[in-house]
Amino acid sequence: MARNGKPIWPVLSSGIKRRLRVADGTKLPLIAGHKLLYRCNLACNMCPFWRRDDEELLSVEAEKRLFVKLADSGVLFLGFEGGEPLLRKDLPAILAAAHERFHTSLVSNGLLLERRIDEIARHLDLLFVSLDGEPALHDRLRGLPGAFDRTVRGVEAARGRVPIALNTTLTRSGLDDAPRMVELARSLHVPVNFQVAYDYSHAGPQSPAGPQFRATLEILRELKRQGAPIVNSRAYFDTLLHSWFDGGTRWECKPWLTINIDPAGRIVLPCYTLNEYGGERTVWETDLPELWATYDWDRYRACNRCGLSCYLEPSLFRWTSPELVKHWLLDNTLG
Repeated sequence: MARNGKPIWPVLSSGIKRRLRVADGTKLPLIAGHKLLYRCNLACNMCPFWRRDDEELLSVEAEKRLFVKLADSGVLFLGFEGGEPLLRKDLPAILAAAHERFHTSLVSNGLLLERRIDEIARHLDLLFVSLDGEPALHDRLRGLPGAFDRTVRGVEAARGRVPIALNTTLTRSGLDDAPRMVELARSLHVPVNFQVAYDYSHAGPQSPAGPQFRATLEILRELKRQGAPIVNSRAYFDTLLHSWFDGGTRWECKPWLTINIDPAGRIVLPCYTLNEYGGERTVWETDLPELWATYDWDRYRACNRCGLSCYLEPSLFRWTSPELVKHWLLDNTLG
């Protein structure tokens, strides 16, 4: 059996080996998120990263050294983001090297997809394309007239070439558009993933709250229950509603499951929201298992400051939950 031209058994085999390594409670990163650059061709209101200047970016050879270190430390999933990764001319070579070792994904704003999909499709297991609402809202949030239409054309160009999902940020100004994004995804024959906007210190405040936000989460949960093409698990919506609105037990964050790496190859601790992608030590000069074993993760278990699915979903995962095992390992990772 293969996924996007790559056998899936190495992913399963590596996953089993990793599970054996952590059976005694050892903490190791499972997922890596790597910003390839901060530069972007959009100026999104809720994003702080395009506002930064890039240092010297890593070469392809440096990226390969980084991948070897991550794989040796137990990482199975590697997601690339930016800025806009498609602005890097050497992106195909980077993706090809990563795809040899990891289940590989990419987050893009889609503006350059029509032009570059032929170069990258065979090196990806999943492509997330950002769309935050209907045309007027999306273009306003993203700071570019016509961005919505160009992104949709990119999705249509990539569809069928690589597994693809829309990535929609739930903002305070875009809650009404959330159900419409599900319908858009359905019309484009792709699923949609939702992220809750986080208020970074150097970006426009867009984090939603209050009764309208609760109602939106309830609508999305019901659409998921009905079989709508939503990537998020039902547990994701259940947990936010239970912990943020119903006075239930706060969900326990497990930031050690994810290692974030900035464009210069530095490790971001404890997570990219609290530290806003400030790193010190590079991956290749660090003993990652030792760092993960000695870092004070416990102080962040009850953080709950964000509702980002990239942190909440891994934190919820349990091998003892058939629903979550099916949702993530069968339906999403392999399906």
